[in-house]
Amino acid sequence: MKQNEFIEQSKQFLETLEVERNLSVHTIRSYNTDIQQFIIFWQRMPDNDEQVLSVRQILERYLVSLHYKKIKKSTIARKLSCFKSFERFLRNQSIDLTLNIQRPRIEKTVPIYLTIDEINHLLNNINNDDLPSKFPLRDKAILELLYATGIRCSELVAITIGDINETEKTIRIHGKGNKQRLALYGQHAARALQKYLHVERPTIAQQTEPLFVNHRNQLLTTRSVQRIIKMFRAFLKTDRPITPHKIRHSFATHLLNRGADLRVVQELLGHKTLSSTEKYTHVSLQHLKKLCATIHPLKKIIHNDDNNNDD
Repeated sequence: MKQNEFIEQSKQFLETLEVERNLSVHTIRSYNTDIQQFIIFWQRMPDNDEQVLSVRQILERYLVSLHYKKIKKSTIARKLSCFKSFERFLRNQSIDLTLNIQRPRIEKTVPIYLTIDEINHLLNNINNDDLPSKFPLRDKAILELLYATGIRCSELVAITIGDINETEKTIRIHGKGNKQRLALYGQHAARALQKYLHVERPTIAQQTEPLFVNHRNQLLTTRSVQRIIKMFRAFLKTDRPITPHKIRHSFATHLLNRGADLRVVQELLGHKTLSSTEKYTHVSLQHLKKLCATIHPLKKIIHNDDNNNDD
């Protein structure tokens, strides 16, 4: 496949993703970035190399260049997922592009999360006047809702007024792949939401309006939400960065530590597979080990035996 054909087919591929597969805007944007970066790499290659090498060989060189740039394995794996989807698209167009490239093995990392005390401090001990924001009630409601539901940042900004059922305290969430699920929230988040809606939120004209808006009464962006959550870091004695996704990590970890079923947490998080949720069990197991070491009956027995030892 020549470069011009690759570029043309990639445009059709991205259009198909948006129209037929109902992928999220974030996923389509990521795939578009992945393909464009590869095309730029291809275009910068010497002409003689382009004529001799196949697309697979060029892609291999591109992946090697990412490795030397110390790009994370998870990012490289995501880029490969994009090209594998593109390969399947071309196959449906009767175009053979056999890449046959293995995904890098990704080491499972323990999610970074906030403690329950840290979350409680952010939710209960910060006065509105202390927040460097023109919309403190909105920002508090955002933090409350992220922790109460465990939803993604992109899912939060997509919430409309009509998605909220105040009686049942549920929110219809539009997740990845346009899949919908219900998120639950409690009385604490409900009060924060009501304060925002009654005091700071402009008058609602229709149910399709976004829940959270900026000073121009327009949809709040994910970048704005990230800045809002980062703002709360100043109120904690920690050097760890605070992001919407770390609030999501905290939600999942705290539920599992309190004995929640893994399948229930999977459903609440909107994970397609259980393996995506299982990474939180590592944190939960560490918590249980410390708990057992502290309160297990054998510890008391051994301690008493040591005290009664005459040696």
